[in-house]
Amino acid sequence: MAGQHRLSTPMTPATDLPQLDNTRLDNTQLGNTQLGNTQGEDSEPVSSPADGVRDRLRRWWRRPSGLELQPLDLRSGRITLQAWIASRGLIALVALLLAVITHRRLLDMTNNWDAVHFGDLARYGYGFDPKGELLAFFPGLPWLLRVGLIVGLPTPVTGMIIAGLASAAAAIALMRLGGRWAAVVWLFIPTTVFTTVGYTEALFCALAFWAWERARSDRWAAAAILAGLACTVRVSGLFLVGALAVMIITSTRTRWAGRGRRLLWLLIPVAVLAAFVIYEHALSGRWDAWYKAQVDGWYRGFTWPWQSFLNTWAAVQPGAYADHPYWAWVFRAEMISMAIGVLVTIWCLTRKLWAEASWVAVQVLAFSLSYWYMSVNRAVLLWFPLMIMIARWGSWRPHRRGPAIVHRVAVIMLFVIGGALMIGWSWLYFTGNWAS
Repeated sequence: MAGQHRLSTPMTPATDLPQLDNTRLDNTQLGNTQLGNTQGEDSEPVSSPADGVRDRLRRWWRRPSGLELQPLDLRSGRITLQAWIASRGLIALVALLLAVITHRRLLDMTNNWDAVHFGDLARYGYGFDPKGELLAFFPGLPWLLRVGLIVGLPTPVTGMIIAGLASAAAAIALMRLGGRWAAVVWLFIPTTVFTTVGYTEALFCALAFWAWERARSDRWAAAAILAGLACTVRVSGLFLVGALAVMIITSTRTRWAGRGRRLLWLLIPVAVLAAFVIYEHALSGRWDAWYKAQVDGWYRGFTWPWQSFLNTWAAVQPGAYADHPYWAWVFRAEMISMAIGVLVTIWCLTRKLWAEASWVAVQVLAFSLSYWYMSVNRAVLLWFPLMIMIARWGSWRPHRRGPAIVHRVAVIMLFVIGGALMIGWSWLYFTGNWAS
């Protein structure tokens, strides 16, 4: 072949080459020469940039999807316990200082906003509110608060006990899902004050995170029961069921028959949600009683996403709420939280975490269809993929010294800023200001 002749024969003067008409190679020889150049034994195949992109996409697609569960070890448990004590202690210190400064009772400071509604439900039930606005709340937490009343505990005390135990359980579940640093991030997230008082966030996170862990362990009976319990706590249980269904459908290690059997387990939480709808219909005569209560009490009627953005944008403008100067800052934080939700969704998609992406994305979508962005700051506590994302970034170690120093400084700054925001949010809540 021409290629073999070129590779094995030393270079000869041009005068020794066979002469052709006009001293040019004919098309046949030129083709043979090019063939030898591209197919010779020592030559490398030429690849286009498109081929490189396709190869990278193939490798990405062939990577296994889903989270790898982390083992529970003594060192991780000790670090998580220390973080739980430090975060709860710091929030308690803020409450104590404010109690001394403002001369208010601690129980009164912890019993604000939704905590009051949950206490009323525990004492009087849904019939207590003639307007029907309490139908916007699920009964799981009020049932537990009622148990506290039976044994003589005020609802704020029972709420704090439940929050303390549930936040510890949620942190342990996060250790399994993303490692100890993911748990630490969750314990110090700026709005973590809502996991220390009589709100639903701590209880729901404990049930939902463990349901997710059991699902990732392929223990679907336990996952379904935990998801069913989570559905008694807040409407986010509906999104949990949907995300667990996505986990089953996108599983590549299970045959379709096995996926169908796993999907059947999700009928348990679906039945819980259906029972709640039927119960509220029996009370109010409306199948949409929960939605109507949200609209009447919190202006959360259906709104197109662009209009919801504009409504929130108007709320963040200076002077929008002159009599409530902190509200504009909370609404600004709501917008930032929405952007974080979009970022986390993209991060999950790039790592083929389909179920985790759907878990966050459906909540972001739901908030974008409301009149304005409200309670997104608290919903961030439910987005455990965010904690895993931050933990992995914080645990990353650049090889070069300069970037490693910059990265370490950035991690420290993020932790300091997060701690400061956590103190600020605690101050907002304990002083009775709207915090999300």
